[in-house]
Amino acid sequence: MKTRNKTLGYLVPVFALCVFMLVIYGAYVPHKPAETQKVVCIKFKEGATAEDMEKHLRDFASMKTSIKDLVAYSAGRVQKSEGSANEFDVIHYLTFRTDEGAQQYALNSDRKEFIKTNEANWDKVLEMNSDIQK
Repeated sequence: MKTRNKTLGYLVPVFALCVFMLVIYGAYVPHKPAETQKVVCIKFKEGATAEDMEKHLRDFASMKTSIKDLVAYSAGRVQKSEGSANEFDVIHYLTFRTDEGAQQYALNSDRKEFIKTNEANWDKVLEMNSDIQK
């Protein structure tokens, strides 16, 4: 009886470690590589405030959870360079697991609401898609 309890005492931690490793593996190893990247460039109208730009960045970032197959998102302001005017003020980078996910992004209701709320401050918008090389 003591041998059985002793063996069980060794197997429970080993089993728990194996389950933990499988969970970590599933969380950090993508089952399918990302296929598409979208870049969204925004130029704000003359007179748009820093608060308008910050609200824009916050609102765009809040859409992350509602966009299907989005595996990475980042954004930032374009750095000002001396002696030249920048064509855009803010750039968003979105990486999608599938091409279908990138297509669904255009139809996303949160995205449409974001556009309706923020487009009054935009002078121009450029969206580009690219395939991710494997």
